Amino acid sequence: MTYARRRIVFFLCATALIVFAPLPGFVRTPMAVSPGKIPLGTVIPISLEHALSSKDLTKGEPLEGRIMQDVTLPDREKIPGGSKIFGSVLRVTSSEDGMASITFRLDRIETKHESYNVVTGLRTMAPFTDVQSAQLPRQAGSESASAQWATTVQIGGDFRYGAGGKVTNKHHRTIGKGTSDGGVLVQLQDPPGSPCAHWPDNTGEGKRPQALWVFSGDACGLFDLKKMRIEHAGNKEPFGEITLAKEDGDIKIMKSSGMLLRVVK
Repeated sequence: MTYARRRIVFFLCATALIVFAPLPGFVRTPMAVSPGKIPLGTVIPISLEHALSSKDLTKGEPLEGRIMQDVTLPDREKIPGGSKIFGSVLRVTSSEDGMASITFRLDRIETKHESYNVVTGLRTMAPFTDVQSAQLPRQAGSESASAQWATTVQIGGDFRYGAGGKVTNKHHRTIGKGTSDGGVLVQLQDPPGSPCAHWPDNTGEGKRPQALWVFSGDACGLFDLKKMRIEHAGNKEPFGEITLAKEDGDIKIMKSSGMLLRVVK
């Protein structure tokens, strides 16, 4: 290669680097969902990424959960399944110091491309064993069948007839459908007097189908967490502060237990 040709090649390469290099301050991060566009009342189904223990947790300790199915939002936006939600422990009391309790908040969602704040309350919660059971086929002898396509029983009693199939409640009424990511899209079914009724809601008076994962439309409160109760759900002042309490012994909640959070502010 001649000296002149080498100079031309060098000039073209240098020009390409300048043209295609990203300019500082002009790189845009794609967003899975715009901040502020999650309506009040939107349900966020999560699995805990670690255990909760009133004996072992300390104030300020970080908390983390995994969002277990796509959460559909207006304008065709969504929170993708697999995104993370983060929070922290606000207060802890062990049984040695009185009634065991854990107060925490889960208030920051991270997708692959964006991080933004939310204020959530706790609608319902169930241990890992219940989550497992809800993913097992209902029919005897069909253990080898995928829960994706088999009929399963949701926590709370609804029936999910596979991915794309209907979801029916205890009264055999169709209230939603199964999704391809192992969850459901179901209208909430809160009867009058339910602790989960009359929460802050801007989702169309509860008519918009919600992502409930392995839970039923009327699932509310704690399932199979003996002697525990939701002392404060976070749906009233102080918004976003969730307190679990237990009269006898310490609180012990396994990793991979399931929760339905709900946006309250």
